[in-house]
Amino acid sequence: MSMPRLDDLVGFGSGTWWIFLGIVAMGRGADLFSTWLATPGLELEANPLARRLGWRWGIPVNVAMILGTALWPMLAVSLATTSFLVAARNLQQAWLMRSLGEVGYRLWFADRIAASPPRLVWLCFLGEGGLTGAVGGALMLFGPSALVPFGIGLGIFAYGVAVCLFTGMSLWRFLRVPTHDR
Repeated sequence: MSMPRLDDLVGFGSGTWWIFLGIVAMGRGADLFSTWLATPGLELEANPLARRLGWRWGIPVNVAMILGTALWPMLAVSLATTSFLVAARNLQQAWLMRSLGEVGYRLWFADRIAASPPRLVWLCFLGEGGLTGAVGGALMLFGPSALVPFGIGLGIFAYGVAVCLFTGMSLWRFLRVPTHDR
C-alpha cells in the first residue's frame, strides 16, 4: 500500500479506509473513554457541543464522524492526533476529578482560579494552547507534502486552538461572575 497524498480520498471499505478507520477510531475511543473516566455526567466537559449532545447522541455522532473521516486520510490522522492529545489531558486530571466528584472538582478549581491573578491564569492557559499549537504549526510548515507529518501537525495545531478556545470560553464565563456567586 502506498501512502495517500494530502488531498487524496480513499474508497469506502477499501483496505486503506480500514487502516484509517482504525486510527481515527482509536483516537476518538481514547477521547470518549477518558472523558467518561473524568466526567461521567459531562459536568466538566469543555466542548459545549459535546456537553449538549450528551452520551446518548454523542456516541452515534462520533461513530458517523469516524466512518466519514476515514475517507480522507489527512483528516483521519489530524483528528486522531487531536483526540489522543485531548485524551492525555483528560487522563492527567481524571483521578482528581473522580476523587473530588464533578461538582467538587469544579468548586476546587474555581477556588484555585479565584486565588490567582487573572492575567496569570490567562497567560498560563493561553500559553499552553499557543505553544502546543506552535509545535503543530512547525510540523505543518516543514512537512507540507507528507501526509503523516502534516496531519499530525494539523492535529496538534487544532488541539492548541481548542485549548485556547475552550479554556478561554470557560475563563471568560468564570471571571465575569462575581466572587460571591461562584
